[in-house]
Amino acid sequence: MRSIWKGSLSFGLVNVPVKLYSATEDHDVPLHQVHDADGGRIRYKRICELDGETVDYEHIAKAYVDGDQTVILTDDDFAALPVERSRDIDVVEFVPTAQIDPIMFEKSYYLSPDSKSTKAYVLLMRTLEESDRTAIVKFALRQKTRLAALRVRDGVLTMQTLLWDDEVREARFPELDETPKITDAELKMSKQLVESFASDFEPEKFTDDYQEQLRTLVEAKLEQGDALDTEATFGRQAEAGGEVLDLMEALKRSVEKRRGSAPAKKKPAKRSAG
Repeated sequence: MRSIWKGSLSFGLVNVPVKLYSATEDHDVPLHQVHDADGGRIRYKRICELDGETVDYEHIAKAYVDGDQTVILTDDDFAALPVERSRDIDVVEFVPTAQIDPIMFEKSYYLSPDSKSTKAYVLLMRTLEESDRTAIVKFALRQKTRLAALRVRDGVLTMQTLLWDDEVREARFPELDETPKITDAELKMSKQLVESFASDFEPEKFTDDYQEQLRTLVEAKLEQGDALDTEATFGRQAEAGGEVLDLMEALKRSVEKRRGSAPAKKKPAKRSAG
């Protein structure tokens, strides 16, 4: 992996030199935009509306428009901001992990020590593990001040950027103003259905079905071209719709289906007579 940022993690008066790495990567099938008639690539040009000339990236700046006035901001202007010049990740507080709503999580990063001595890095990591708290940190990255949660994952400091409070929309749906009556029987059957799905989360068990099918489609079209037989490639798809069930009947059938598909439990081996 290649680091995307270097700085210092400040923990009180303790400074921990660190490198920042992206913790996730995209494995989607790469697709381009083309003309459907001849397959030619679609290219986008950066045209200045005043002189009609194509503009290179190095000459493109950002601007804020206020009525008739336009304020142009260059890369040098952004770099001059005190926050942007800072190379510090500041620990501002330690909070109970349960208080951080997962809806606020944005992007994940790994922090590795950027020093021959890893003592300060390991000290902060041990502190987080044994205090059972998450560190809330602030730092600047790519022309934006970030709030993030710092925790330990697999023996490495992991930082997850957080949305700001005003970036999370309020969940307000008039349909939920009136609460429908849920019977004890429905709730009991629903809990049985949940129990039939109960398991330990193992992310490696799950795959991106859409991307797998897309790869299959691409490979099939490379071999067969536009004469592709979708049914032969993917199998016949079940038609939508069908029997309409009431809630209780749907729950009952779901529980019965799960029971029928569950693997049989192994019987304990009989002890031999001593």
